Amino acid sequence: MTNPAERLVDLLDLERIEENIFRGLSPDESLQRVFGGQVAGQALVAAGRTTDGQRPVHSLHAYFLRPGRPGVPIVYQVERVRDGRSFTTRRVIAVQQGRTIFNLTASFHRPEPGIEQQLPMPDVPEPESLPNLADEIRAHLGALPEALARMERRQPFDIRYVERLRWTDEELTGAEPRSAVWMRAVGPLGDDPLVHTCALTYASDMMLLDAVRVPVEPLWGRRGFDMASLDHAMWFHRPFRTDEWFLYDQESPVATGGRGLARGRIYNREGKLLVSVVQEGLFRPLASATGTTGATEATGSEGAAGDSGATESR
Repeated sequence: MTNPAERLVDLLDLERIEENIFRGLSPDESLQRVFGGQVAGQALVAAGRTTDGQRPVHSLHAYFLRPGRPGVPIVYQVERVRDGRSFTTRRVIAVQQGRTIFNLTASFHRPEPGIEQQLPMPDVPEPESLPNLADEIRAHLGALPEALARMERRQPFDIRYVERLRWTDEELTGAEPRSAVWMRAVGPLGDDPLVHTCALTYASDMMLLDAVRVPVEPLWGRRGFDMASLDHAMWFHRPFRTDEWFLYDQESPVATGGRGLARGRIYNREGKLLVSVVQEGLFRPLASATGTTGATEATGSEGAAGDSGATESR
């Protein structure tokens, strides 16, 4: 039986239908909607497959437009916007059942020398000193609920929170909208740099919006909001391997008007800043949390520690 890391590599291995058209699988899992990181990762694979492979991606900007349906293939249509001397630009539209669910613009840059500077990485414990997510939940609950046990079996990343999870309202007192996790793929991902970049794109959408929720509600247990990713942007600064430990440091500078903004910085163990991430999400109170009847129309896709996707109605 293939392990979750191998399944992730397979998930990112798109079928080429025509020169600029690709088809990606969408696992038929018990999710409300397709995980947003999957669509972003596959779209970036499609964009990268239309380049010469000599220019790494340096940025992407994406919008989640509609929820994807699990079990239904997604078609990625690539527009070759520009092939310049130093930069290559691609635009990708993801279509499922005749409807656009996602779009992405990616830029690729020929490596060249330049200035070197960055802010330092936060001082945090080493990943080996921290429990993985499943073990931390087991320690609190005694056993994993079936839904979380299924998640653990299919989870392609080892996730270790720098600070222990908060489970009660009392533990939220004085909490700032910040979170940090160590992550790495649970197995080797091969040597293709594009696969590592797209795997990290997948991972970047897993819990970034949780930083918005930290002062408001426990990250596990009760869920008072339906969360949906609205857009996602990434800047890739240095080469990396996603099957080696990286620190995902996250913060939310603001949440207002039903939306929350989150920023992330991804470092390697040596403290080098690898990737910068920004995402805005929609936060709508669930009917059970507000006492109203009916369900919110917001939909998204379930990640490791939160939801991400798109709203059908805004």
